Amino acid sequence: MQKLAEYLRGWMNYFGISSVRPIPEMDHWLRRRIRMCYWKQWRRCRTKVCNLLKLGTPLDAAISVGMSRKVRGDSARTFATQIGMTNQWLKKQGLISVKELWVNIHYPATAR
Repeated sequence: MQKLAEYLRGWMNYFGISSVRPIPEMDHWLRRRIRMCYWKQWRRCRTKVCNLLKLGTPLDAAISVGMSRKVRGDSARTFATQIGMTNQWLKKQGLISVKELWVNIHYPATAR
């Protein structure tokens, strides 16, 4: 996460001055990919279910998604993974928001 945060800060410092605004979509895509990486790390069905339960996902949702044979990308989009791996949890893990970086560049706190 530290390496990714470093890369994103550099990328936003270089491309952040543009007025093109695909930033929210990029932020959603990045969070989904990170969820997918966690899903891949957990590997076994039992581990997936246990970790989703620890993160606060309801039991029936955790079991149905954890035992599912969906592809990782589809599993990362499910309701259960988004309940467990919330944006706040990802932020605690070290993921920085591209949208926040873009807002800080275009609307600095001193101009408010």
